[in-house]
Amino acid sequence: MSLKTFFGGIHPKYAKELTAESPVEILSAPETVVVPMLQHIGAPAVPTVKKGDEVLAGQVIGEATQPVSAPVHSPVSGKVVAVTDRPHVNGRSVLSVVIENDGENKWVELEPHPDPVQLDRSVILDKIRAAGIVGMGGAGFPTAVKLRPPKDAAIDVLLINGSECEPYLTSDHRLMLESAADVILGAKLLAKACGAKKIVIGVEDNKRDAVAELKKHAGAIEIVLLDTKYPQGGEKQLIKAVTGREVPSNGLPFQAGVVVQNVATAAAVAQAVRDGKPLVERIVTVTGSVINEPRNFLVPIGTPLHNLIEAAGGFTEEPGKVLVGGPMMGMAQHSLDAPVVKTVNGILALSKGEAVVPEPLPCIKCARCVDVCPVYLLPLRLEAFGMHEMWDEAKEYGAMDCIECGCCTYICPSKRPLLHYIRVAKNQIVAMSRKQGN
Repeated sequence: MSLKTFFGGIHPKYAKELTAESPVEILSAPETVVVPMLQHIGAPAVPTVKKGDEVLAGQVIGEATQPVSAPVHSPVSGKVVAVTDRPHVNGRSVLSVVIENDGENKWVELEPHPDPVQLDRSVILDKIRAAGIVGMGGAGFPTAVKLRPPKDAAIDVLLINGSECEPYLTSDHRLMLESAADVILGAKLLAKACGAKKIVIGVEDNKRDAVAELKKHAGAIEIVLLDTKYPQGGEKQLIKAVTGREVPSNGLPFQAGVVVQNVATAAAVAQAVRDGKPLVERIVTVTGSVINEPRNFLVPIGTPLHNLIEAAGGFTEEPGKVLVGGPMMGMAQHSLDAPVVKTVNGILALSKGEAVVPEPLPCIKCARCVDVCPVYLLPLRLEAFGMHEMWDEAKEYGAMDCIECGCCTYICPSKRPLLHYIRVAKNQIVAMSRKQGN
């Protein structure tokens, strides 16, 4: 069987063997949880509770008041002890609800449905929205919004992303192995919600055991084997590999007739519509060369990062860097007090040697960055534009199409910070656009 793939990309050290065989373990909620109001792309949720309030697990504690937003729920029962700014995995301080866990795990009354696929599209969408589900592959776009493309969009394919191409991470792999039925049910519900007639699940070929589990429940759903290559899980790359369609420059997947959802999002949708359960927990891989016992955990949202690291046996030595996410697109953390949010799929601890940032050498014009760029850009040119504050030129050369995968920086023999300067350019282009009111 030939493997589906895309142009460009790289083959980094995957290191998934550290946790690929580690079953998901349930991590109990800590004595205090910190639940940020911003866990998604868009406007933050607005707190609906105040200090001193008693809350139940699954209760709404932050409501979505803007079109692109998502509600936030309490992962525990207990007492609100503060509504204040707290450290966030994005590196900033974010308004958060701090809850003292009473240990009783008392839930709001849930509304399960025995046959959720029979529900109307509008009801499924309402339940997804009410459950606070967002893209759990890392982007965090509110799922209910993504399932409502413009009326003139002809969506015919729902593409479920099970590639998990980021090195080290295995949370999606374990989910597919252990909860394949939920992934399949969630895919059916998502397809009904967006009107897609065809469902395809794409999985990299280093997860054939997960493919076997999915096929046991898939029925008419197509399972496609993808080449193990980074960034196979990028939306545009996945669409190209599986369907052969191209998403236009500066465009979105619906313009190619496709909606893409992560496998963890699909499973969360199944639990929301079938069981009435909001998104208050997720699977997180805790791994890296300086983690004592790399493992996968099912973690309540709001659990501090240091709790997960302690549950994995702590550090074997002082780490050089701790990332949320993988080594390619993860974000370095300055505080391990920051909590797990809906988009956290992994914690990666690197040794001091692994975290060394090399001194860049002059560009030798080898064009390797061009060869590996999955969106057909010229990273060496964009880096130069970013360095010399040539924002209009960066925009003209397609900087906004960059998916920030880091392939260019990874492959550069001169170890130049290509992605860093492309991000600088993108930020300035966005700032200029806002200033001009576009």
